[in-house]
Amino acid sequence: MGEKTKTAFVTGSSRGIGYGILKKFAENGYRVIMSGSSGEERASGNLQALRDAGHDVFYVRCDISNHSDRRAAFGLISDKYGRIDVLVNNAGIAPAVRLNILETTEESFDRVLGTNLKGTFFMSQIFANGMIEWKKAASDDYRPRIVNISSMSAYTSSVNRGEYCIAKAGISMVTTLFADMLSFYGIPVFEVRPGIIQTDMTSAVQAKYDKFILEDGGLPTARWGKPEDVANAVFALSGGAFDYGTGQVVNVDGGFHIRRL
Repeated sequence: MGEKTKTAFVTGSSRGIGYGILKKFAENGYRVIMSGSSGEERASGNLQALRDAGHDVFYVRCDISNHSDRRAAFGLISDKYGRIDVLVNNAGIAPAVRLNILETTEESFDRVLGTNLKGTFFMSQIFANGMIEWKKAASDDYRPRIVNISSMSAYTSSVNRGEYCIAKAGISMVTTLFADMLSFYGIPVFEVRPGIIQTDMTSAVQAKYDKFILEDGGLPTARWGKPEDVANAVFALSGGAFDYGTGQVVNVDGGFHIRRL
Protein backbone atom coordinates (compact mmCIF):
# COMPACT_ATOMS: atom_id res chain seq x y z
CA MET A 1 0.00 0.00 0.00
CA GLY A 2 1.16 3.54 -0.71
CA GLU A 3 1.61 6.28 1.84
CA LYS A 4 -1.65 7.65 3.21
CA THR A 5 -2.68 10.99 1.71
CA LYS A 6 -2.06 13.79 4.17
CA THR A 7 -4.53 16.54 5.02
CA ALA A 8 -3.82 20.20 5.76
CA PHE A 9 -6.27 22.68 7.28
CA VAL A 10 -5.42 26.37 6.79
CA THR A 11 -7.64 28.93 8.50
CA GLY A 12 -8.33 32.18 6.67
CA SER A 13 -7.32 30.57 3.39
CA SER A 14 -9.84 31.86 0.87
CA ARG A 15 -7.41 34.59 -0.25
CA GLY A 16 -4.06 36.25 0.41
CA ILE A 17 -1.35 34.54 2.42
CA GLY A 18 -3.67 31.78 3.55
CA TYR A 19 -4.61 30.86 0.00
CA GLY A 20 -0.94 30.84 -0.99
CA ILE A 21 -0.23 28.37 1.83
CA LEU A 22 -3.21 26.20 0.94
CA LYS A 23 -2.20 26.12 -2.72
CA LYS A 24 1.32 25.01 -1.80
CA PHE A 25 0.01 22.03 0.13
CA ALA A 26 -2.46 21.15 -2.64
CA GLU A 27 0.26 21.25 -5.29
CA ASN A 28 2.30 18.84 -3.18
CA GLY A 29 -0.35 16.17 -2.95
CA TYR A 30 -2.17 17.09 0.25
CA ARG A 31 -5.91 17.08 0.64
CA VAL A 32 -6.62 20.63 1.72
CA ILE A 33 -9.32 22.34 3.73
CA MET A 34 -10.05 25.94 2.83
CA SER A 35 -11.69 28.10 5.46
CA GLY A 36 -13.03 31.62 5.85
CA SER A 37 -15.60 33.52 7.86
CA SER A 38 -17.73 34.84 5.00
CA GLY A 39 -18.89 31.65 3.32
CA GLU A 40 -18.02 29.61 0.25
CA GLU A 41 -19.48 32.12 -2.20
CA ARG A 42 -16.76 34.66 -1.38
CA ALA A 43 -14.08 32.02 -1.81
CA SER A 44 -15.62 30.58 -4.96
CA GLY A 45 -12.97 31.78 -7.42
CA ASN A 46 -9.95 30.41 -5.61
CA LEU A 47 -11.86 27.33 -4.50
CA GLN A 48 -12.82 26.53 -8.07
CA ALA A 49 -9.30 27.20 -9.32
CA LEU A 50 -7.95 24.49 -7.02
CA ARG A 51 -10.68 22.07 -8.04
CA ASP A 52 -10.14 22.79 -11.73
CA ALA A 53 -6.48 21.94 -11.23
CA GLY A 54 -7.53 18.53 -9.93
CA HIS A 55 -6.81 19.14 -6.26
CA ASP A 56 -8.82 17.58 -3.42
CA VAL A 57 -10.21 20.62 -1.57
CA PHE A 58 -13.00 20.93 1.00
CA TYR A 59 -14.48 24.19 2.28
CA VAL A 60 -15.39 24.87 5.92
CA ARG A 61 -16.89 28.16 7.04
CA CYS A 62 -15.31 29.20 10.34
CA ASP A 63 -15.10 32.48 12.23
CA ILE A 64 -12.28 31.48 14.55
CA SER A 65 -13.35 34.05 17.16
CA ASN A 66 -16.61 32.10 17.62
CA HIS A 67 -16.71 29.06 19.91
CA SER A 68 -19.55 27.38 18.00
CA ASP A 69 -17.79 27.86 14.66
CA ARG A 70 -14.58 26.35 16.01
CA ARG A 71 -16.42 23.31 17.37
CA ALA A 72 -18.40 22.89 14.16
CA ALA A 73 -15.27 23.09 11.98
CA PHE A 74 -13.48 20.52 14.11
CA GLY A 75 -16.48 18.20 13.97
CA LEU A 76 -16.90 18.47 10.21
CA ILE A 77 -13.21 17.89 9.53
CA SER A 78 -12.95 15.02 12.00
CA ASP A 79 -16.02 13.32 10.55
CA LYS A 80 -14.87 13.74 6.94
CA TYR A 81 -11.18 12.88 7.24
CA GLY A 82 -10.74 11.19 10.61
CA ARG A 83 -7.72 13.34 11.35
CA ILE A 84 -5.52 16.09 9.90
CA ASP A 85 -1.76 16.20 9.55
CA VAL A 86 -1.16 19.95 9.57
CA LEU A 87 -3.06 22.83 11.17
CA VAL A 88 -2.01 26.27 9.96
CA ASN A 89 -3.47 29.05 12.12
CA ASN A 90 -3.43 31.86 9.58
CA ALA A 91 -6.78 33.64 10.02
CA GLY A 92 -6.51 37.20 11.26
CA ILE A 93 -7.98 40.66 10.89
CA ALA A 94 -6.75 44.24 11.02
CA PRO A 95 -8.46 47.03 12.96
CA ALA A 96 -11.51 48.33 11.09
CA VAL A 97 -10.13 51.84 11.68
CA ARG A 98 -6.53 52.58 12.57
CA LEU A 99 -6.45 54.67 15.74
CA ASN A 100 -3.56 55.91 17.83
CA ILE A 101 -3.16 53.92 21.05
CA LEU A 102 -4.30 57.02 22.99
CA GLU A 103 -7.62 56.74 21.15
CA THR A 104 -8.09 53.01 20.47
CA THR A 105 -11.51 51.74 21.53
CA GLU A 106 -12.26 48.70 23.65
CA GLU A 107 -14.50 47.44 20.85
CA SER A 108 -11.62 47.43 18.38
CA PHE A 109 -9.27 45.87 20.92
CA ASP A 110 -11.74 43.08 21.71
CA ARG A 111 -12.51 42.46 18.04
CA VAL A 112 -8.88 42.16 16.93
CA LEU A 113 -7.68 40.12 19.90
CA GLY A 114 -10.82 38.00 19.79
CA THR A 115 -9.91 36.78 16.32
CA ASN A 116 -6.14 36.99 16.09
CA LEU A 117 -5.17 35.86 19.58
CA LYS A 118 -8.12 34.17 21.26
CA GLY A 119 -9.14 32.46 18.02
CA THR A 120 -5.63 31.15 17.40
CA PHE A 121 -5.30 29.89 20.97
CA PHE A 122 -8.56 27.98 20.99
CA MET A 123 -8.16 26.60 17.47
CA SER A 124 -4.80 25.27 18.64
CA GLN A 125 -6.42 23.83 21.75
CA ILE A 126 -9.23 21.96 20.03
CA PHE A 127 -7.06 20.53 17.27
CA ALA A 128 -4.19 19.72 19.65
CA ASN A 129 -6.56 17.62 21.73
CA GLY A 130 -7.77 16.01 18.53
CA MET A 131 -4.24 15.26 17.39
CA ILE A 132 -3.43 13.65 20.74
CA GLU A 133 -6.42 11.32 20.43
CA TRP A 134 -5.74 10.62 16.75
CA LYS A 135 -2.16 9.68 17.59
CA LYS A 136 -3.37 7.23 20.22
CA ALA A 137 -5.67 5.58 17.69
CA ALA A 138 -3.25 5.65 14.74
CA SER A 139 -2.01 2.38 13.31
CA ASP A 140 0.63 4.13 11.20
CA ASP A 141 3.36 6.73 11.71
CA TYR A 142 1.04 9.68 12.28
CA ARG A 143 3.09 12.84 12.94
CA PRO A 144 0.90 15.95 13.04
CA ARG A 145 2.18 19.52 13.26
CA ILE A 146 0.85 23.02 13.99
CA VAL A 147 2.15 26.21 12.36
CA ASN A 148 1.02 29.62 13.59
CA ILE A 149 1.22 32.68 11.35
CA SER A 150 2.05 35.82 13.29
CA SER A 151 3.78 38.89 11.85
CA MET A 152 6.79 41.15 12.13
CA SER A 153 4.28 43.23 14.12
CA ALA A 154 4.93 40.79 16.96
CA TYR A 155 8.02 42.87 17.76
CA THR A 156 7.57 46.06 15.72
CA SER A 157 5.72 49.05 17.15
CA SER A 158 2.86 50.48 15.07
CA VAL A 159 1.18 52.95 17.40
CA ASN A 160 -1.78 53.39 15.05
CA ARG A 161 -2.74 49.72 15.30
CA GLY A 162 -1.53 48.71 18.71
CA GLU A 163 -4.19 46.05 19.20
CA TYR A 164 -2.88 44.23 16.11
CA CYS A 165 0.70 44.29 17.41
CA ILE A 166 -0.39 43.01 20.82
CA ALA A 167 -2.35 40.17 19.24
CA LYS A 168 0.57 39.11 17.06
CA ALA A 169 2.97 39.26 19.99
CA GLY A 170 0.54 37.06 21.88
CA ILE A 171 0.62 34.47 19.12
CA SER A 172 4.33 34.08 19.78
CA MET A 173 3.58 32.98 23.34
CA VAL A 174 0.75 30.75 22.12
CA THR A 175 3.34 29.02 19.95
CA THR A 176 5.77 28.66 22.85
CA LEU A 177 3.13 27.28 25.20
CA PHE A 178 1.77 24.71 22.77
CA ALA A 179 5.27 23.70 21.63
CA ASP A 180 6.12 23.05 25.27
CA MET A 181 2.90 21.19 26.07
CA LEU A 182 2.70 19.13 22.91
CA SER A 183 6.36 18.07 22.81
CA PHE A 184 5.37 15.31 25.26
CA TYR A 185 3.06 13.94 22.59
CA GLY A 186 5.49 14.33 19.71
CA ILE A 187 3.58 17.20 18.07
CA PRO A 188 5.88 20.05 16.94
CA VAL A 189 4.59 23.63 16.84
CA PHE A 190 6.18 26.48 14.90
CA GLU A 191 5.68 30.18 14.23
CA VAL A 192 6.15 31.97 10.91
CA ARG A 193 6.42 35.77 10.92
CA PRO A 194 5.63 37.32 7.54
CA GLY A 195 6.88 40.79 6.74
CA ILE A 196 5.49 43.10 4.07
CA ILE A 197 3.57 40.72 1.83
CA GLN A 198 1.84 41.82 -1.37
CA THR A 199 -1.83 40.87 -1.11
CA ASP A 200 -5.16 42.60 -1.57
CA MET A 201 -5.03 43.52 2.12
CA THR A 202 -1.84 45.56 1.64
CA SER A 203 -2.91 47.17 -1.64
CA ALA A 204 -4.22 50.24 0.20
CA VAL A 205 -0.72 51.02 1.51
CA GLN A 206 1.23 50.03 -1.60
CA ALA A 207 2.67 53.50 -2.21
CA LYS A 208 3.93 53.72 1.38
CA TYR A 209 5.69 50.36 1.22
CA ASP A 210 6.96 50.85 -2.33
CA LYS A 211 8.86 53.85 -1.02
CA PHE A 212 10.03 52.03 2.10
CA ILE A 213 11.27 48.98 0.19
CA LEU A 214 12.40 50.33 -3.16
CA GLU A 215 13.59 53.86 -2.34
CA ASP A 216 14.47 54.02 1.36
CA GLY A 217 16.28 50.66 1.61
CA GLY A 218 14.00 49.48 4.41
CA LEU A 219 14.58 45.80 3.60
CA PRO A 220 17.89 44.04 2.92
CA THR A 221 16.04 42.05 0.25
CA ALA A 222 14.65 44.91 -1.79
CA ARG A 223 11.31 43.53 -2.93
CA TRP A 224 7.82 42.90 -1.66
CA GLY A 225 7.19 39.52 -0.12
CA LYS A 226 4.82 37.17 -1.91
CA PRO A 227 2.31 34.72 -0.40
CA GLU A 228 4.40 31.91 -1.87
CA ASP A 229 7.38 33.06 0.23
CA VAL A 230 5.34 32.41 3.36
CA ALA A 231 3.91 29.21 1.89
CA ASN A 232 7.39 27.83 1.23
CA ALA A 233 8.39 28.31 4.87
CA VAL A 234 5.19 26.80 6.23
CA PHE A 235 5.47 23.79 3.94
CA ALA A 236 9.10 23.21 4.90
CA LEU A 237 8.26 23.30 8.62
CA SER A 238 5.43 20.83 8.03
CA GLY A 239 7.63 18.22 6.40
CA GLY A 240 9.44 16.88 9.45
CA ALA A 241 12.97 18.16 8.87
CA PHE A 242 12.66 20.76 11.65
CA ASP A 243 10.73 18.77 14.25
CA TYR A 244 13.60 18.75 16.77
CA GLY A 245 13.42 22.56 16.70
CA THR A 246 9.84 22.75 17.96
CA GLY A 247 8.87 26.24 19.11
CA GLN A 248 11.14 27.96 16.61
CA VAL A 249 10.25 31.20 14.84
CA VAL A 250 10.96 31.65 11.13
CA ASN A 251 11.02 35.21 9.83
CA VAL A 252 9.82 35.61 6.25
CA ASP A 253 10.38 39.34 5.95
CA GLY A 254 13.15 40.07 3.48
CA GLY A 255 15.58 40.52 6.38
CA PHE A 256 13.56 43.21 8.18
CA HIS A 257 14.44 41.55 11.51
CA ILE A 258 18.15 42.20 10.95
CA ARG A 259 19.35 45.16 13.01
CA ARG A 260 21.39 47.45 10.81
CA LEU A 261 23.41 50.62 11.26
